[in-house]
Amino acid sequence: MKNSDNGGISVRVEHPPTDTISIPLQTRPRGGALVLDLLREYGIVAATVVLFVVMAFASDAFLTPGNLLNILSQNAAVGIIACAMTLTLIAGGFDLSLGAIFGVATISTSLVMNATGSIALGVLTGLGVGFLAGLLNGAIVTYGRINFFVATLAMSLIYRGLAYVITGGFIVVVTAQAFSSLSRAPLFLGVRAPVIIFIVFALVCGFILKFTVFGRHIFAVGSNDYAARLSGVNVSMVRTWTYVIGGVAAAMAGLITMSRTLSVDAQAGLGIEFDAIAAVLVGGTSLMGGSGAIWRTVVGVMLFALINNGFNLLGLDPLYNKIFVGAVIILAVALDVWGRKRSSAA
Repeated sequence: MKNSDNGGISVRVEHPPTDTISIPLQTRPRGGALVLDLLREYGIVAATVVLFVVMAFASDAFLTPGNLLNILSQNAAVGIIACAMTLTLIAGGFDLSLGAIFGVATISTSLVMNATGSIALGVLTGLGVGFLAGLLNGAIVTYGRINFFVATLAMSLIYRGLAYVITGGFIVVVTAQAFSSLSRAPLFLGVRAPVIIFIVFALVCGFILKFTVFGRHIFAVGSNDYAARLSGVNVSMVRTWTYVIGGVAAAMAGLITMSRTLSVDAQAGLGIEFDAIAAVLVGGTSLMGGSGAIWRTVVGVMLFALINNGFNLLGLDPLYNKIFVGAVIILAVALDVWGRKRSSAA
């Protein structure tokens, strides 16, 4: 710095050498963070593959075509509900009423079938009940501004109460014997209709999330509903439609299950929503919304299906099954929480 001729002050700025190299503080995830990311993304796949291999060696009956097809068929209903629940969770919602919708939809279907003798009319009635129940849930949560845990828990009690009122607490037997072909008749290479329906529904949900504007809006709403609203997204409408999809999925799952037994009672579907939620969480979908994938939910369903099948084939105490499943759920949620803390700290 020096005085200039006109009395001012001139400032000389020292520029850094041109050959100076700027090194970023962190160019790649550290070892622990990288492992955590890999566990969140692909840990469910590795666990499922390992369990599959273990069961293949532990039981001679495991790899038989009949057992593998039964695993898929028996878990199709849970898988359908889990895929729909994935959409709801990604959008920042939650639904505790899907088991009750399952019950009231199947009861409505059975009564209409028995009264009219029409399987098609009964199926449409069940799906319509699921649609209306999901629409009511979505409207109460979004437009009514009621917390989704409280709203869907209350609606679960209402739907289950309706199921008891309609049936009087008795079992309803479906008289249309032909309806059993939905779950028993093989369609392709021994694969039954429930498995095909589950696969198609999962593909549709995956397509919606990955390739449609509605799917992008689901992620946007779950990530930051305020920013999504400022961007012109109808947040309430997006979330409402995820509840509608959930209601239809619950009804669909109920129809599949009812076709297997040709009977239904007021407790039908009790607790199935928790099995679906467990599969979704283990699959890596966050309770906080904004992240998740259908393919990981499907793998989560298969993981629990293998666990249940393994306990049955090996003759293990089912009480330990519940303990094991609970530990897996806690681990999955913990990985999500730790990952989010690491991301926010970065």
